[in-house]
Amino acid sequence: MERREFIKTTGLIGGAYALAGQPLMANALSPTETRWLDGPMRWAQLAFVERDPGHYDPDFWLSYFKRIHADGALLSAGGVVAFYPTNIPLHHRSDYLGNTDTLGYLVEGCKKQGIKIMLRTDPHAARQNVYDAHPDWIAVNVDGTKRRHWANPDLWVTCSLGPYNFEFMPQVNKEIMERFQPEGIFSNRWAGHDICYCEHCTRNFKAATGLALPQKIERLDPTYRKWADWRTKRLREVWALWDAGIRQQRPASRFIPNGFPDKIVTGKEADLFFADQQARRGLMAPWANGKGAKELRSTLGMKPLIGIFSVGIEEEYRWKDSVQSDAEIRIWVAEGTANGMRPCFVKFGGDIYDKRWMEAVAKVYEGYHKNEKYLCNTASMARVGVVYSEQTDRNYGGKPWQQKSSDHLDGIYQTLVESRIPFDMVNDRLLTPDDLKRFKLLILPNIAALSDSQCAQLQAFVNGGGSLMATFETSLYDEEGNQRPDFGLANLFGVSYAGKVEGPMRNSYLHLRHDAKNSQSQAILKGLDGTPRIINAIHKVDVKPTATFPSPVTLIPTYPDLPMEDVYPRVAETDTRELYLRQVGKGRVAYIPGDLDRSFWQLLNVDHGQLLSNVIHWTLDEAPIAAVTGPGVIDVNVWRQANSMTVHLVNLTNPMMMKGPFRELIPVDAQVSVQVPKGAKVTGVKLLMSGQKPKFESKNGKVSVSVPKVLDHEIVALDLA
Repeated sequence: MERREFIKTTGLIGGAYALAGQPLMANALSPTETRWLDGPMRWAQLAFVERDPGHYDPDFWLSYFKRIHADGALLSAGGVVAFYPTNIPLHHRSDYLGNTDTLGYLVEGCKKQGIKIMLRTDPHAARQNVYDAHPDWIAVNVDGTKRRHWANPDLWVTCSLGPYNFEFMPQVNKEIMERFQPEGIFSNRWAGHDICYCEHCTRNFKAATGLALPQKIERLDPTYRKWADWRTKRLREVWALWDAGIRQQRPASRFIPNGFPDKIVTGKEADLFFADQQARRGLMAPWANGKGAKELRSTLGMKPLIGIFSVGIEEEYRWKDSVQSDAEIRIWVAEGTANGMRPCFVKFGGDIYDKRWMEAVAKVYEGYHKNEKYLCNTASMARVGVVYSEQTDRNYGGKPWQQKSSDHLDGIYQTLVESRIPFDMVNDRLLTPDDLKRFKLLILPNIAALSDSQCAQLQAFVNGGGSLMATFETSLYDEEGNQRPDFGLANLFGVSYAGKVEGPMRNSYLHLRHDAKNSQSQAILKGLDGTPRIINAIHKVDVKPTATFPSPVTLIPTYPDLPMEDVYPRVAETDTRELYLRQVGKGRVAYIPGDLDRSFWQLLNVDHGQLLSNVIHWTLDEAPIAAVTGPGVIDVNVWRQANSMTVHLVNLTNPMMMKGPFRELIPVDAQVSVQVPKGAKVTGVKLLMSGQKPKFESKNGKVSVSVPKVLDHEIVALDLA
């Protein structure tokens, strides 16, 4: 199936669109007109600075775009600065533009190379003449002062929810579309910064809710939550307005926002999307780029997802003309690509001080171009889904044991990467049978806030033969964050809430009850032989079992850790279970009352990781679609294409895995066994990035191949008949 055919059969393009209650333009375009949406596979972004006109060499960049086989270009056009001869009053034309058209020259050159064009605007800041003409367009602080720009005090910050975006920017969009006819407009920092107290926001929020604006950002404050909902609706109106205006000029074109506060809306309304996940900062795992891709993919499906990555350092102090190490760039891009994103490098400024990044990007892009057909994915083959919850993020976290709640998800993510289990993310508002039919196992890492209907959907998933694993306070709160008397999923867990959460628990342990004759005990305690105990999690929910359970893991309560003479257990062991395992019909359910996933992320204790991995494997109750053995840390993703399937191996083995940048790439070898789809025949196996055609063995529906070297990214491709 060609990419154009995939779009047609899945209905990603076409039909009427509704946004903020307003119907968008009906899309009755031909496949030829809409084909560009799923066309470009390698993007280049050049973010102009004001002095670029006359100072930079556009032909240098056109030559580089050609060398790396870029087929999409994202170029700065207007907003805070116009890089073409604009005719719109107050639209600041670059002081260096003279009689030239910097943008026009580059657009023309790109189109001659067959490169599709997305033009970038930035409406978040304005100059003094805008302030003088329309002071009400400027954002206002809580103390009533107009908001100066935090990085450039010569500028003013605009209000994203007022006339600047609703009246001025549509004129800019229209002029850009008329003049350059791009495939779309991508808008940076379009959604505003913090709460604005301008006259428009004050009046409109009051009219919508009857309330005054909240005085500060306090996530669980009811007024702030109403403001967040109102802001989301207002931004949807901006999106609808801009998109409709753009399509009026060119029906095949689209507006693409840089981020949106609701991933469900993003997945529904966007026909393609640019994910602005540029690089690591601080203490961050390199798989964070893949995690962001998985979350967006959960709502976008197989619509084109482009991953913007920076060639510079993205730390707090924003050295925008800096250069990352080759190894760091390659791993970040590999994580995005392995998780279904198409790469888009961004370079700030047309002048180039440091060219060291260019070879790394060129090598990656050239490899992806050579193997393009194997990157045109039609479906993920993952059978494990990890649920993430935007409503839990919004409505949960006020109590001491609920802090750092995102660590639960990160702990599960790290466990799955270390376990080399292919998985996808699942948005908790997309739990219908159709959404979940491809999964065997759902993991809920403290998905605390779930509605009754969501709990019913999860119950139906298990009733239909699916398996489920959950931790800590999952389902103890409704969708608004109100605590229930019992878990919403109590019937699945086989336990009831006993009224409290314990912790932090100092010097507490998990007792491991090994039983060589019990296969379940052996599976759960695999790799933990030789020890009767491991450290406990930091917090635990007290629960009462309502069914009969095995006891492979039980509680050793807290005992003194000082003075040293008193460090001994007062209770050797208990019958309090810290892991509840059930067979429910054809599915399995595992509930962990402790915050074992969060504790693993915070401590990275090897025993915690082993126990979590064992529970996941037991609950899954089937072999992963791809099994990968060998040394190191390898992120594994499996995809289907029209006439092939691919196993992506991203080598994260590195002392700098948790704190960039990577200094070097450390190669590992791997043995890969892949389950072949029923009815398909493997006609050949390739290692795409190294260009090898290895020997392979096909037996009992599985193909086994040895990969002698994974440096950063290797793709095992199986050609299928």
